[in-house]
Amino acid sequence: MDIVIAHYNEDLSWLEDDIDSCYIYSKGGEKNAPPYPHQALPNIGREGHTYLHYLVENYESLPDVVLFLQGHIDDHIPFSIDEVKRRALATKPGQVTTFPFRELETFDHWDGIPWHEYPSWKKWSSMVRVNAAKTPAEYWKTFFPGRPIPASLGFAPGALFAVRKETIQQHSRDFYRLVLQEFFLDDMAHVNPETGHHMERFWLAIWNPDEYCCWDKVKDVSREKRNGQGQLAKGRWHITPRWAEIDEGTIRPEPAQLATPPLSDDGSS
Repeated sequence: MDIVIAHYNEDLSWLEDDIDSCYIYSKGGEKNAPPYPHQALPNIGREGHTYLHYLVENYESLPDVVLFLQGHIDDHIPFSIDEVKRRALATKPGQVTTFPFRELETFDHWDGIPWHEYPSWKKWSSMVRVNAAKTPAEYWKTFFPGRPIPASLGFAPGALFAVRKETIQQHSRDFYRLVLQEFFLDDMAHVNPETGHHMERFWLAIWNPDEYCCWDKVKDVSREKRNGQGQLAKGRWHITPRWAEIDEGTIRPEPAQLATPPLSDDGSS
């Protein structure tokens, strides 16, 4: 398993026992370089640029499982890296194991993210950024010509996840090059491009559209509350309320609490 780390200036000592399995991409310049083998990258594109760079560079030599993490995970994941690895290695073909154990959220702002309507996102909306050159709908059409635009997507806040080689390679290397070019190069080559937020919302749908794309807001919503991984099922993802000052989302129960089959709406299993 490869562990891909999007680093800026974080202390990576928590990875010392696994450093030989890590691909560390550091964007903090020489003064913030970690004392471990790493590749320096320009400070553009947030973690999405880092992950795509890894995929393009290593497409032909991917291991069975790739674990994508940011340089600091204590504020996202409430357990050790050993437990993260254990759960990552249990990822099955077609699945995406998401971290932290927070509920998946809904994305349906296809005409553009109305940042001013979501005060709870001010941590990100207050940052200097380059606005996306296209709407999310236009990017979707660029990446998936001929495919309809979903009513909504389910996404994992923080973009921490594990995925198998065959799931990644359902798309060509040129596909990932295209996403990298459109989202993070040329006019979007900025420390905080709005497309970084679009990428965070697109990852799961890219790898498993059957599970993370809701094509119809009524007909396509799962009867079950949760899927087989314990994530909120299709179309049942958390919705961030407009105009709310604080929205922490919903903390997802631990897997042990989801050991029984999920219940349908009428309470039957």
